[in-house]
Amino acid sequence: MSSKGKPSPRKAVKPLSDEQVARLAKEHVLVDPTRALPTGPHRQIHPTEIQAQHPRATQMLLDACSWVIRRSCKPLAWGLDNIPEEGVYICAATHVTEFDVFMPMCAQFHLGRRPRYMAKAEMAKWPIIGKWFQLVGMQPVKRRAGQARAIEETSIEILTSGRPLTVWPEGTVTRDPKKWPMSMKNGVGFIALEASRRLGKTIPLYCAVTWGAASINHWFPWPKKNVVMCIDTQLDYSDLLADADTWGDEPPVAYADELTRRVRVRMTDIMADIRGVERPAGFFDYRSMSEVPEEQPFVTDAQIAAREEQGAQNQQ
Repeated sequence: MSSKGKPSPRKAVKPLSDEQVARLAKEHVLVDPTRALPTGPHRQIHPTEIQAQHPRATQMLLDACSWVIRRSCKPLAWGLDNIPEEGVYICAATHVTEFDVFMPMCAQFHLGRRPRYMAKAEMAKWPIIGKWFQLVGMQPVKRRAGQARAIEETSIEILTSGRPLTVWPEGTVTRDPKKWPMSMKNGVGFIALEASRRLGKTIPLYCAVTWGAASINHWFPWPKKNVVMCIDTQLDYSDLLADADTWGDEPPVAYADELTRRVRVRMTDIMADIRGVERPAGFFDYRSMSEVPEEQPFVTDAQIAAREEQGAQNQQ
């Protein structure tokens, strides 16, 4: 079964200009995410995680992917040091092009981390490279096969076993005509909330946004286009975990929906910053294949109680 619709053509958006990259460089420290230790030698590397994931095969694939990216574009990034040096975390990445898969993975690997990652099962069947991907941490996902809960449980087990995880919440390349983040299934919210509950602490969640590759002609990528990635600061969802001991068997659907909404909204805000334009008022819904109004934040019972308590204190 094929995905609905087709991504909009390259001409639907303009390349990321040198002027906009210069403006970003004034606000952020831009580095090449395809180089070893891109933010500098200060980071502490823990060999245990590296040795646990086929180090030779991983390094070979990392070198090859990094070379292809540099040959195809001018990659830059900021916020890479937001990724912790140790411990579990979730990286939720945009999916405008295939670069949104390889840029954040290369960056994290070059930082010394070895996240597992969920990828469409078809990739596992690619000649030679499919087995290579599995060796370096890919977890094949059978899309549209009614296995969403099994996929989520596998992701939770990855996190609770001590390994970081990278996900692409949109599930496929965005169908938004202007290539903004589109609607997402609430799997990323469910995974983050349930894994955090099982571990008894909030698992850090970071949004990785890549922009610029949508304008690349992959058959003839010259002149090279600018491609900029941001790994944002930790997304706060501690309020959604405040009453975790009362959930029952699993997190409330409304909580998972709200955390997923926060991920999408934050990705859109970051992408607007990279592109240097205003963010859209609504978002593209994959189910209806149309633009829909932005969703309002969900207010939890814990938030309502906290507001009432604060109001009572103010009256005293």
